[in-house]
Amino acid sequence: MATCSYSEMMSDRGPPRGQTVQVGDLDIHFHSHGPEAGDVVVFVHGSGPGASGYSNFKKNIDAFTAAGKRVIIPDLPGFGYSSKPTNRDYTTEFFSTHLVGLLDAISVPRFALVGNSLGGAVSIRVALDHPDRVSKLILMAPGGIEELETYLAMPAMAKMINNFVDGKLDRDGLRHVLETLVYDPRHVTDALVSERWAILEQQPPDVLARMKVPNMEAELSGIQCPVLSFWGVDDELLPASGGGKITRACKPSRHIELAECGHWVMVEHTRLFNAACLDFLEHD
Repeated sequence: MATCSYSEMMSDRGPPRGQTVQVGDLDIHFHSHGPEAGDVVVFVHGSGPGASGYSNFKKNIDAFTAAGKRVIIPDLPGFGYSSKPTNRDYTTEFFSTHLVGLLDAISVPRFALVGNSLGGAVSIRVALDHPDRVSKLILMAPGGIEELETYLAMPAMAKMINNFVDGKLDRDGLRHVLETLVYDPRHVTDALVSERWAILEQQPPDVLARMKVPNMEAELSGIQCPVLSFWGVDDELLPASGGGKITRACKPSRHIELAECGHWVMVEHTRLFNAACLDFLEHD
């Protein structure tokens, strides 16, 4: 039986704390915002040192709740304030099982998914495995649609993995890694670095070292819900050619590419992202 502990308080360091439920033997932390009766939108964050759901999506919450949506923002296992086991492989199935387990525990039967990077790969897996539960799928530069060698050849990916797994990252190094994820480094604020650093200090290298995300490109045509995707043409982490794979395979779908944008569309083009997502959720 899942247990819930409510502590909507700001932590001394890092992102604010929300709620926690037990899924299997892990504690999964999440934030819930907006009306309980609203259509549920689940935001699934990306990977990397110090990542958390709130840190990825804090600029999007208000627009979605103002439109009447209930926003759920989990921390995947290994990230944020969720459990970070060192004896597991961090596979796509591992993440998706715990995400669906969280939604079961808080009685959310049907939802739209918004996934960035690793969170995009996890969202694709959930949409494929639970088509009756996913109403719509929004992807921002999702992982899991290229071979590993393609990702490792990207400059920001190599830098992130080498520094984090080898334990070389100090606070300045973290800032430099984050700056590779955006076109305009002004988006990497002192507050963002502090949020990520507080989580990074608790995050074992196993999280990235034991991450296994297979290429799901051949399965994309099996997605049964409408899909909206975004990609920044200046993304140095995941190749922008992935957007074409999504639109060719997924029916119906639409794709938006943005100039002067890196890996974080929702951060660098917040108003456009929020408006396009809400229009898609309401009308497509």
